Amino acid sequence: MRIWTVHLPRGTKSAARTPNAPVPKAPVLVREGFAWTAFLFTLPWLLWHRLWLEAIAYIGLVLLLAALVPEEAALPVALALQFLVGAHAQDLRRAALSRRGWRAAHVVAAADADLALARLLDARPDLAHPDLTRTVPA
Repeated sequence: MRIWTVHLPRGTKSAARTPNAPVPKAPVLVREGFAWTAFLFTLPWLLWHRLWLEAIAYIGLVLLLAALVPEEAALPVALALQFLVGAHAQDLRRAALSRRGWRAAHVVAAADADLALARLLDARPDLAHPDLTRTVPA
């Protein structure tokens, strides 16, 4: 089982809305744990998740380390930096969501994101709206 944090836009109480209200956004699920793709492909991973400030900070840190670290220590320092990014990647996503106005609402344990969303909607059916539910033809 994996642990997922559920993030909702601020002000989200339920899916009930007036006819002219904007369509509510779907919850964002962020997995807890080490992010191997962030470890292996840091800059593309940061950009893919729209972590612009973190990407700029990462580029600046890499350039600073390239200028200050002796050549024989460059590989261990680079691996340490990659490990730190992989270990904290999901926390960076949570912080960015918080900056954008999303709030951490729930914690769900499930094997994958689909089951986590299903468990969330089972516990909080008021969060379901037509954009989240898929109809399967019989």
